[in-house]
Amino acid sequence: MIRMGRGNKPEGDYPEQQQPTTPAYNNYPTQTTTAPAGGAISESDSMARDIKEGRLSGFVGHGTTLTGETEFHAMLRVDGSLVGTVSSEAGTLIIGTNGQVDANISVAAAMVNGSVNGDIVASEKLQLGRTARVMGNIQTPRLIVEEGAILEGSCSMLKARETQEEEAVSAATQYTASPTTVVDDEDDDDDQAELYMTDKDDDDEEETAEAATV
Repeated sequence: MIRMGRGNKPEGDYPEQQQPTTPAYNNYPTQTTTAPAGGAISESDSMARDIKEGRLSGFVGHGTTLTGETEFHAMLRVDGSLVGTVSSEAGTLIIGTNGQVDANISVAAAMVNGSVNGDIVASEKLQLGRTARVMGNIQTPRLIVEEGAILEGSCSMLKARETQEEEAVSAATQYTASPTTVVDDEDDDDDQAELYMTDKDDDDEEETAEAATV
């Protein structure tokens, strides 16, 4: 006999259905990677970019020692040791925190964060970082010194500024003098042409007088 409808067996007596268990591998902690901030650029990346764009023309790495006369054009960074002389007419010298330069320096601009034993002449600007240690005289029209920097020597700014102004005036004078020279040459040419025509007229008058006399 088949009975349709509810049974007399209590509902609580039915066996509970087991929920499927989560695989064990899902219980492991997930590793999340955080991307670096957009504005944060490492020192090596910045150096690689400067080399690629042609701004950095030389680099002395940590543990490297160079001895002799050093001359560069764009930018030179020193994180090692440099002995001798350093010169550049329009270049920028950067001395890192671990950099050691035992030389007289003559450049357009310099940024010092390491140690320098020698005189520094910067025709445009000189910046001493908080870890800078300079034992020598400096000469520059613009000087920036951060708190913590050490300077043992004399500082001359007026003479460097006067020299910079004289060079600017001299360049401006040469630029404005060149058109005047051309005008003078044209005036000389006109004078010579007028003189030639006057001499020719005089010769013609003399020839006419001689013919009339004959």
